[in-house]
Amino acid sequence: MIFAAVISYGTDKSKIAEIRPSHRQYLMGLRDAGRMAINGPFGDDSGALIVYSADTKDDVEAMLRDDPFAKAGVFASWTIRQWNPVFINRSLLPE
Repeated sequence: MIFAAVISYGTDKSKIAEIRPSHRQYLMGLRDAGRMAINGPFGDDSGALIVYSADTKDDVEAMLRDDPFAKAGVFASWTIRQWNPVFINRSLLPE
């Protein structure tokens, strides 16, 4: 199943630049394992969207809790919703 996690960042943004390399390495590992489809921060830097492939919502919850951003307190909260993508225009996505 596909799940979308809408994540809100905390007010202390000082850790983002410091933790970002390990956060991105973690996400690349999930991508390479076929567990993460797409991700990125919102334009106003208030949070991010991560789309996961998982068997259950609990699996997504575990991946989020293991993320270095969550462990460092960058993630303040998140909402996980099952998602059913219908159309994807890959030409609009960055490589």
